[in-house]
Amino acid sequence: MSSRPADLLIARAVRRGGPWLAALAATALLGAAADLLLPAALGRAVDAVVRIQARAGAGAEAGFGLTGPLTTAALLVALVVACDALGVLAAGVSGARAARWLRSRVVAHTLSVGAGMTRHFTPGEIVTRAGVNVEEAGRTPEAVVTAATLMVPAAGSVVALALIDPWLAVTLVAGLLLIVAVLRAFMRRTTAASGGYQQAQGEIAGMLVGALAGARTITAAGTEDREAARVLAPLARLRAHGLALWRLQARAGVQAAVVVPLLEIAVLAVGGLRLSAGGLTVGELLAAARYVVLGAGLGSALGYAARIARARSAAQRLEQLFAVPPPAYGDRPLPPGPGTLELRDVTVRADGVRLLSGVSLVVPGGTCTAVVGRTGSGKSSLAAVAGRLVDPERGAVLLDGVPLREIGREPLRRAVGYAFERPALFGETLGEAVAFGLGARDAAGERGADAVRAAAAAACADAFIRRLPLGYATPVGEAPMSGGEIQRVGLARAFAQAGRLLILDDATSSLDTVTERQVGRALTGSLADRTRLVVAHRVTTAAQADQVVWLENGRIRATGTHERLWDDPGYRAVFRAEEAS
Repeated sequence: MSSRPADLLIARAVRRGGPWLAALAATALLGAAADLLLPAALGRAVDAVVRIQARAGAGAEAGFGLTGPLTTAALLVALVVACDALGVLAAGVSGARAARWLRSRVVAHTLSVGAGMTRHFTPGEIVTRAGVNVEEAGRTPEAVVTAATLMVPAAGSVVALALIDPWLAVTLVAGLLLIVAVLRAFMRRTTAASGGYQQAQGEIAGMLVGALAGARTITAAGTEDREAARVLAPLARLRAHGLALWRLQARAGVQAAVVVPLLEIAVLAVGGLRLSAGGLTVGELLAAARYVVLGAGLGSALGYAARIARARSAAQRLEQLFAVPPPAYGDRPLPPGPGTLELRDVTVRADGVRLLSGVSLVVPGGTCTAVVGRTGSGKSSLAAVAGRLVDPERGAVLLDGVPLREIGREPLRRAVGYAFERPALFGETLGEAVAFGLGARDAAGERGADAVRAAAAAACADAFIRRLPLGYATPVGEAPMSGGEIQRVGLARAFAQAGRLLILDDATSSLDTVTERQVGRALTGSLADRTRLVVAHRVTTAAQADQVVWLENGRIRATGTHERLWDDPGYRAVFRAEEAS
């Protein structure tokens, strides 16, 4: 991708350094100015010593002409030390502020995109970019400001040498041009090598996260060594890119190490000739020697150039995340209605694979519709598009006559409740896990507690939660729950949130038969005022629905009641295949 968006991101991150960035720049500039004044002060002190010795040799009174230059030099040294100390603090704080801003943007954007982000990047890749790459980019303020302020002593040294003797300035400029050429080539090559290194890091992290998610399966299969080799497969590329970075830095370091001493020797040689010709004093030659060291200090920008190059590569990887657009919401309110759901010629595609093709369907408000089909028929895709977890490639989805794209985020999420096969429980306690997704006003007070308990009761979760010593106040991480009990808490959360439309995507697969029937009675009883779309794998679930949608290869093969469809041998075969799997 183009480096321009990444550079703009770095510029914004630098500005987020706030007042500490200004403090860093001020201390760097003040320290650079003190460094520039110090050689002149030392030169005057040396010339004062020479004059005092000359007067002493002539029998004249020595006087006190040395005190002023020495005092000035001492004050300048103290100022340089103070600026360095404050600069270290300012660099740390400004970098932390920049990293915090970047990480906040990455996390907020990733969560706003939602499931669509994981279609482009693995969870490990996302975590790596939000962690390691953000840290790399967060070091930009110090690197940029320090590298920029290195130009001050370099430019000031040229001006100072021009005032002392123009030939000295010409010699220094020639050497500085060589150093700049080395830095430019180094930064360009390092940016490319850093990108490859960070890419390999992300691949390892992505595969490691996937392996950890399936750790029990790996252990049970006894394939630990094979999986470790798979996860570490990019290690060879990581090593190659790392070695390339070290070689680049070593080569540039050698070039700078050669150019800088040669530059100092050249300036001192010219200065020596000018001294022998009477064009310079001893103090001016000393000052010139110090100025050439300051000017050649531009070579120390090599380390900062490497940081900037790594930051640019990291920013490019962050921009790839930002390039995935979040869903755009409208501002239309939902009109009063029973929760009628309509899909019009909906097509869903992911990674070039068509998951749904031309699906048109009406789910009448307040009814229960079961979606059945073999594995891979598109059931979860239909559930995802029905509540706008994903947008269709073509077609439209409407709720009570309003396209989902035109509804605001808040009213849409209050209207639709989701329950999944493997729910993630958020919140500190089980009560908060059930109330997760409710507005602060809805969840607060006795009314909110009653709504949470009613939803838990409908999901058959209230009884086992109450048996715990702390009941609904039990911390989620300390609650001893089976897979079925976790599903019940997830169902309770969906029941509490759904205002009009309740979507269950295989959300009862871990429930025992008795509990599933109890949940089914709740779906047709206390939850009957809401529209229910249920991905079903069991005959009992389909039999309780008002209508059944039979999917095959991403298309609707048939719709109707379970009793009518049961006459079709192909329909009966769907459930036999599910039971066998």
